[in-house]
Amino acid sequence: MGVIVRTKDRPYFLARALGDIAAQSFPDAEVVVVNDRGDREQVAATVAASPIADRVRIVDVSEPGGRCFAANTGIRATGAPYVVLHDDDDLWHPDFLARTVEYLDAHPNDGGVMVPTDIVYEKQHGGVWKEVSRAPFWAGMTSVTFLALLQINRAVPISFLYRREIHDEIGMYDESLEAVEDWDLYLRISERFAIGFLEGDALAFWTQRPSGRGADGNSMFELSSAHRRDDILVRDRALRSWSASNGPGLPLYIAYLHEQLRAEFTSELEARLDRQREQIVAEIYDRHPLWRRLRRIRSVFARSRRG
Repeated sequence: MGVIVRTKDRPYFLARALGDIAAQSFPDAEVVVVNDRGDREQVAATVAASPIADRVRIVDVSEPGGRCFAANTGIRATGAPYVVLHDDDDLWHPDFLARTVEYLDAHPNDGGVMVPTDIVYEKQHGGVWKEVSRAPFWAGMTSVTFLALLQINRAVPISFLYRREIHDEIGMYDESLEAVEDWDLYLRISERFAIGFLEGDALAFWTQRPSGRGADGNSMFELSSAHRRDDILVRDRALRSWSASNGPGLPLYIAYLHEQLRAEFTSELEARLDRQREQIVAEIYDRHPLWRRLRRIRSVFARSRRG
């Protein structure tokens, strides 16, 4: 069981993450801390002060490569059969590892397992980030399917334990992506393997800090433009791959239908808005007799001027 922690110059979050891993009811996880071009001495000191220092290995990234390169570096550094990314600012329920490992042990044909996740919003108070509210991430979700993932990403790395050997078949995280690398990986996994889902209470907690900047920021906010760009890139790349094998006929037809539906929707919406405006004006005149009289006076005045 290998836990990959990506970090860069965030000793507060790294210490919190290592404490979170130490609190797991599953005791035997190997932990690889990937220092993504941050202060090596700072990382080493934080690890040494943690309650699991004896089972943490630090791997340094010395060249620019981004989030995917850091993830791949950590995965290559472990031979554990199961892996999960625990980014330094996210958190788990104490039973996350125990329950997900138990599931994969019992379901040898599943490529991985995801869990219900809460978004935890944090604000800084006195130098400490504290929870101020939380909300379910995809409330009511009961399964993970390739079909659902085609629409939009429905998971985050902190919520997904999977088999390390999958990378031998589908490849590593795509290092050409600056963002949405997790969604891209989930698509490739779910295309070939079933992904389990543990229904019930949240076992993973995706922390968000809308006010955080710099080292305290979230990729969700800091890389928002990259998310939009790379989302389109992943979709366009998959479409081009499909067309290369099957021709552009079906995509062209779908694009035509989309444009037809858009035009019909726009036309219908405009017609409904016109009817609503007429109805509102009629109701105003009905409820305000003075306005009706003023309108009649204005009409009479206009006719007299023409005459």
